[in-house]
Amino acid sequence: MNRGQVISNDGVKLNYIVQGTGPKILVVGSSVFYPQLFSADLFARFQFIFLDHRGFASPSAVLKPEQYRLDRVLDDLELARQQLGLSDVVIMGHSGHAFMALAYARKYPEQVHKVILLNSAPSNSRERQSQSAAFFNETASLERKTGFEQDMALLEGDIRLDPERRFVHMCIRMGAQSFYDYSFDAAYMWEQVQTNMPVMDYLWGEVFAGMNLLQMLKDVSMPVFIGLGRYDYLVGPVSLWEAIDETYPHVKKVIFEHSGHNPMFEQPELFNQTLIEWMTQE
Repeated sequence: MNRGQVISNDGVKLNYIVQGTGPKILVVGSSVFYPQLFSADLFARFQFIFLDHRGFASPSAVLKPEQYRLDRVLDDLELARQQLGLSDVVIMGHSGHAFMALAYARKYPEQVHKVILLNSAPSNSRERQSQSAAFFNETASLERKTGFEQDMALLEGDIRLDPERRFVHMCIRMGAQSFYDYSFDAAYMWEQVQTNMPVMDYLWGEVFAGMNLLQMLKDVSMPVFIGLGRYDYLVGPVSLWEAIDETYPHVKKVIFEHSGHNPMFEQPELFNQTLIEWMTQE
């Protein structure tokens, strides 16, 4: 089953796609980009609901700053849960969207059964970004670094021609930091993705920079799955999560050794097996 519909809140229209059958997983992010990352085998086991957030609303929707605070994003998620008739929801967030998913679980714990956080750093602070840059500079191969430099040299021109899709162009040009196969070109995945840049700049640049997922995990008690890629140079190294130990008994951390930023796409069989096993545990 694959259908697209719209949820409206506060004058903002958010698209969502429903794909698969089985227990439901609400994925916060882009309803265009994220369905491409998961395999048909996983859709045979679970029903994924891919929901846009306000950063992926149509750029024609000009929002006031008070309309894209994190609380408004969380309210969107709660409205979607209500309108879709979800109870004991499993919520998933990948990359920056992990901050949204865990913040929702902390605000609405009575509505959340499990949380899935994929390929995020504990914070998006400047210090963490510096740590990730150092990880890349110190450990990446010369070929990977060369490919990254060549792609990044084209970014300024991309943005000049299409400034409203700056976030998309950055994601595409940073492929050598995103994928285990550093030559992989993911541009086709982003073709129809629209972004609302003031929202993205505020959430990624200000809100997530001041959040710490390690601290937030202490505030929730439901099971949490953390999936990380060993070669994720965007938000690595995985050692940023070394504090996850027996003091977090509700958290399962899995490192995918041959993945970058997208293990569900890069190691689908292992990712599917691991997620299914965790999802079926009570």
